Amino acid sequence: QVQLVESGGGLVQAGGSLRLSCAASGRTFSSHTMGWFRQAPGRERDFVAAITWGGLHTYYTDSVKGRFTISRDNAKDMVYLQMNSLKPEDTAVYYCAAAGSSIGIILVRRDEYAYWGQGTQVTVSS
Repeated sequence: QVQLVESGGGLVQAGGSLRLSCAASGRTFSSHTMGWFRQAPGRERDFVAAITWGGLHTYYTDSVKGRFTISRDNAKDMVYLQMNSLKPEDTAVYYCAAAGSSIGIILVRRDEYAYWGQGTQVTVSS
């Protein structure tokens, strides 16, 4: 059974940092593009960041550029999202996602990802 499990969310003050982790089990995604999405109350699930299989290419939505960093450790089947200088508007449930096949390109649409975690809540207080 394929599983993606996020952890590391929590409550933090504006300007603070959090590091989200995503652990994959059931199969390896070392050759797959991985991404992070987020969903705030009343809003759609939006793209945050993506990383190709070797970590050579990363891509971020404009609102997090310079503040968030996506990385991966293929030996451990882990993906991370380091979030710095957090703002109240970053408050959301954050989801880890994996592409369904070994495509070595950046993916930004939800329908391009086949596997999803259950999400972890990030709350940034002002």
